[in-house]
Amino acid sequence: MDWTRKDLLGLEELSKEEIKLILSTAESFKEVSTREIKKVPALRGKTVVNLFYEPSTRTRVSFEVAAKRLSADVINIATETSSVRKGETLIDTGRNIQALKADIIVMRHNCSGAAVVLARNVDISVVNAGDGWHEHPTQALLDIFTLQEHLGKIAGLKVSIVGDIAHSRVARSNIWGLTKLGAEVTVCAPEILIPPGIEEMGASVTNNIEEALAGADAVNVLRMQFERDTEGAFPEQLEYFKNFGITEERLKKAKKNIIVMHPGPINRGIEMSSEVADGLNSVILEQVTNGIAVRMAVLFLVAQANEQNEKSTD
Repeated sequence: MDWTRKDLLGLEELSKEEIKLILSTAESFKEVSTREIKKVPALRGKTVVNLFYEPSTRTRVSFEVAAKRLSADVINIATETSSVRKGETLIDTGRNIQALKADIIVMRHNCSGAAVVLARNVDISVVNAGDGWHEHPTQALLDIFTLQEHLGKIAGLKVSIVGDIAHSRVARSNIWGLTKLGAEVTVCAPEILIPPGIEEMGASVTNNIEEALAGADAVNVLRMQFERDTEGAFPEQLEYFKNFGITEERLKKAKKNIIVMHPGPINRGIEMSSEVADGLNSVILEQVTNGIAVRMAVLFLVAQANEQNEKSTD
């Protein structure tokens, strides 16, 4: 199939076939990173703007590396030093970037739905790099890509997502993507961190970490977002680690080759022990590497689709 969307806003709206197309395109781009000269001319002449309203290291750098490996020009806009500080609206910012003849905006925003709003108001491509608690599609895609690389398939896998589910856009995107590809997803967290309606997305729920790990092919461990605990309702950090932390002892009771993932940054000694983070089951650094290939695929596909759409309307 051909990719026809000018934007990537979330995995909820994608079909199984579209997700598979991104993954197969990423597979072909991964080889580029092994070359002596890590570049292809696929987006030569294109301009990618990283517009980040929230702090980010991994995601922003990953998109920048991906764009440069496709030979695109990259502009990074830090909103704290931009006209946003003077009251400029998101739509005006987007239209000004479009007027500068940029081709793709990669945006992270603290408001859920911001990427959709921007995409509806500009003609250039928009890639969602995380919007509020809504979605983080490229993180889920690189997680799925890493799983597929290790286990050869997604259909039939049992994947547990452990941690701050309530505030996690990564969890939501993973649930949408994994279930569409035929995996069984279980989420595990203290009751207060399980959002209502998560079962309607296709995930099972447990508050027992041993139950979540039993029979799982992979566990994706999320960062505990203690900074969002305005009411002091979260468990204490040591209490959380005691009841939900991924330790070597707990992994001994799981499948021998269970894959341990984390989107980063890791809070060692809270979400997992250092022995697990650096252990043989961990693929955390592979996720970072695979993120480049996945984001190359996404940038390439949306740019190609927008080019085709423009030709068909001429």
